[in-house]
Amino acid sequence: MVDIGLRSLSLQDFSDILFKEHKISLNQVALDKVDASFQFLKHFSTGKLIYGINTGFGPMAQYKISDENRLQLQYNLIRSHSTGMGSPMSPLLGKAVLVARLNSLMQAYSGIHPSLVELLAALINHNMIPCIYEHGGVGASGDLVQLAHIGLVLIGEGRVWYESQWQETAGVFRKTGLKPLEIQIREGLSVINGTSAMTGIGLVNTILAKKLMDWSVMLSAMTNEIVEAYDDHFSKELNIVKHHTGQNRIAAMLRSILKDSKMIHNRSEHLYNPANIEHDVFEDKVQEYYSLRCVTQVLGPVYDTIEQAEKVLVNELNSVNDNPVIDHENKNIFHGGNFHGDYVSLEMDKLKIAITKLSMLAERQLNYLLNDKLNQILPPFVNLGVLGFNFGMQGMQFTAVSTVAENQTLSYPMYVHSIPNNNDNQDIVSMGCNAALITKKVIDNSFEVLAIQVMTILQAIDYLECQDRLSPATHSVYSAIRKIFPKFVEDNPRYEEQERVKNHLLQNDPRFVQDI
Repeated sequence: MVDIGLRSLSLQDFSDILFKEHKISLNQVALDKVDASFQFLKHFSTGKLIYGINTGFGPMAQYKISDENRLQLQYNLIRSHSTGMGSPMSPLLGKAVLVARLNSLMQAYSGIHPSLVELLAALINHNMIPCIYEHGGVGASGDLVQLAHIGLVLIGEGRVWYESQWQETAGVFRKTGLKPLEIQIREGLSVINGTSAMTGIGLVNTILAKKLMDWSVMLSAMTNEIVEAYDDHFSKELNIVKHHTGQNRIAAMLRSILKDSKMIHNRSEHLYNPANIEHDVFEDKVQEYYSLRCVTQVLGPVYDTIEQAEKVLVNELNSVNDNPVIDHENKNIFHGGNFHGDYVSLEMDKLKIAITKLSMLAERQLNYLLNDKLNQILPPFVNLGVLGFNFGMQGMQFTAVSTVAENQTLSYPMYVHSIPNNNDNQDIVSMGCNAALITKKVIDNSFEVLAIQVMTILQAIDYLECQDRLSPATHSVYSAIRKIFPKFVEDNPRYEEQERVKNHLLQNDPRFVQDI
C-alpha cells in the first residue's frame, strides 16, 4: 500500500503503483488539509471575482458568470475540452496520469472537495483507466485536453479501460458502485489545469529509460567479451581522471559485469609483453573501434541525463501545478502559471536525444558483429548456416537500422516548438505532453533495437562456442534469453521471437550491479 499525500512520492513508489499494482491510500492528515483548502475557498470566494469560479476561462476571463451558472461552468469546461484525437494512451500511461494528478491535488492547494481525490483514488485502485487520447494538449495551462478526458470520467461520462476492454464509464460505475463526482466549486478547472499528463508519461519514460540503460551496458559488455577486447577502457584508473558521475558509473557497471570473464584481455599481459610485439604489423587491433572502446564516454552522458530527468520529474510529481493556487494557510489566492510544462518538456527532449544516442551505439555494435570484414572472427551476418543459401541476421539488421533512423528524426526538440494559440492568451507554450509521448516512442523503438542486438550476440556466442568462458553475469543473460530464443541455423520468420525478446527486456532487469 502506497500512502498518498503527506510525504513526497519517489520514483520507486510510482513504479510500484504502476508495475506492481500496489494499492494506494489517502493520508488522513493530507485529506484534512484538502478539506481545509475547500472550506477556505468556499468562504473566501463569496463576494469576490476569482478566475475560473465566477469568470470564464482563458481569454474569456473578462466575462463574469452568474451565481446560478457557476457549477454548470465547471461541467461546460470539462465537456468542451474533451477533444482529444489520435490513439488512446495505453492503460499504463493512463494510470500514470491518474496517479500524477491525484498526488498534485493531494498537496491541498486547489480548493477542491475531498470527494474528488477520493474518486481518483478509487479509479486507481479499481484499475479503471480513463480513455485519454494522445493528441490535444499544448502543455501550458497544463495538459488541458488530456486531463479533460479524466474529468469526463469523473463526472460519469466518456470511456474507461476496465477488465481488459474499453467500456462506457456509466456502466462501469454501476458495476463497481462508484458515484460520479458532483461539482462543488472549481473541481472541473482543478482537474484539467496542470502538468499531470506529461508528468505521468515522463515518469514512465524515466523508469523504462533506466531499464534500457542497464540492458545497453550489459550488451556492450557482452559485445566486448565476444571480440575479446582489452580491459583498460573500462578500468577505474582510466575513467576516474574524467570527472563525470555517469562515465564512472558505467565503467563500474562494466567491471562488475565482466568480473571473472575469461574472454577479456589484459593489456599488460598482451601488448605490454615483449614476447608478443616482435612483429612489424599486428593482426590484432591495438585499440578497439569506438563503439567498443568508448562505451563509458557514450553512455555516461545518457546515464546523467536519465538521473536529471528523474530529479525534475519527481519534483514535478510532488508539486502544485494548478492555477490559481488556493493557499488556505496564508488565507489568500495566487494567480500565476504553475501549470506551464517547460521543466518536463525540456527534460523529455534531453532524454529522447540521449536514448537515441544509446540506440545508435547499439546499432554500431550490432553492425560490428554482422560485418565479418570488421570483426574478422564471425561469418557474415553471424550466419550459422550455408553462406549464400542462408541469411542469418541479415533481415533483422534492416529493422534495427530503420528504427534507429526513426529515432534520429524523432529527436527534434518539442521544447522550442511553441505555437501561440487560445486567442494568443497562451502565447508561449511547452508542448510537454507531445515531448513526453515522442520520448516514449523513442524508448519503445530502442527496446526493439536492443532485442535484435542481443539476438545477434547470442548467435555469435554459439558460433564461437565460448559459453564456458563468459562471465557469470553475461552467461546468466545468455541462458535466460536462449529459453525464449533458441539457436537457429535455418531461415524462418523471426518477428515473433523478436517481440518475445523485446518483452523480456522490458519485463526483466539484468541485476548485475551490486554495491558499486
